[in-house]
Amino acid sequence: MPHENFPSPCFVLYEEALEANLQLLDLVQKEAGVSIICALKGFAFWHAFPLIYQYLKGATASSLNEAQLIVEEMQCEAHTYAPAYFEEEFETLLYYSSHLTFNSLSQWSRFREKALACPKKISFGLRVNPEYSEVTTDLYNPALPGSRLGILAENMPLHLPEGIEGLHFHTLCENDSYALENCLKSFEEKFGDLIQECKWVNFGGGHHITRRDYNVAHLIALLKDFKQRYPNIEEVILEPGEAVGWQTGVLTSTVEDIVENKGIKTAMLNISFACHLPDCLEMPYKPVVMGATDPTPESKCVYRLGGSSCLAGDYIGMGDFCFPEPLEIGDRIIFDDMIHYTMVKTTFFNGVKHPSIGMVTKEGDFILLAEPGKYTDYKAKLG
Repeated sequence: MPHENFPSPCFVLYEEALEANLQLLDLVQKEAGVSIICALKGFAFWHAFPLIYQYLKGATASSLNEAQLIVEEMQCEAHTYAPAYFEEEFETLLYYSSHLTFNSLSQWSRFREKALACPKKISFGLRVNPEYSEVTTDLYNPALPGSRLGILAENMPLHLPEGIEGLHFHTLCENDSYALENCLKSFEEKFGDLIQECKWVNFGGGHHITRRDYNVAHLIALLKDFKQRYPNIEEVILEPGEAVGWQTGVLTSTVEDIVENKGIKTAMLNISFACHLPDCLEMPYKPVVMGATDPTPESKCVYRLGGSSCLAGDYIGMGDFCFPEPLEIGDRIIFDDMIHYTMVKTTFFNGVKHPSIGMVTKEGDFILLAEPGKYTDYKAKLG
């Protein structure tokens, strides 16, 4: 279906591409005998949750809102982890969770009595810090010295605290199976004795399993080998988010104006990089624009892409784009691979209107699912 037939701006998910990712993830969990669940912090397209639950074993939440969304729309209880839990939410969070992991021993001590008194069965765990990561962007690296995420081996007791059944680590971000292999070495060196007391371990997210060059066979062998070394482990869990939504959809936008300053032409779009694609500024990274290439000294139709907020830095700063023809007002600009992380990070900064949300079904039909860019949405966020 031509992108011109979609609203602008609009996040568009392709159901067929999502199902292909899910089928690959399901292959891994079946071959390796592990559980793969969807991390909502990376992929929270809840309209697709019924499809996801046909293949994966659940989802992970990092807040009460995410946990409630999982229960309501995926019809299963959440694997919950948050850096800190809040007194006024904790008992409700227990109601929505099957597993709940604590970021620190002090949080476990604070909530232990309520946790163990819960009448429903919940398995509790601790997040640990293996002090190893191959993440190159500090903003996304949870294993840096001084990190607030996870307990260091030197601060752990000799045995798992009573009531704790699992260990959780998360030190990957868009990494391959070889980075996981190296991280596992550090995890086992620092926490090996405690692993032998666990019923489950959670290897966190950041596994780029659905990327085309990912060595799936190596991952399966790695997971099987770990399970053989620890026969006491009843469940090994992986919780990718990005890998679920990888290459499953686009963000449509439209050129609203073209301005020129000192020889730099900027195409002003009806989206905002600060509001709708914040990773482009935080990471930072240069997104893929369909039909555009990186410019060369000989390129003629070169443009910077600018956002619609009045933040001075609301533009792609990682490089300009070369188009085959001069851009004109009304032209569509299509950003590829925009369904994971991008959607869940959007903000109402500057009151900028949010993109619509739609899906192309396996039959090729476009369904408009939501138009969240309304004044009432913006106002509700402010009070």
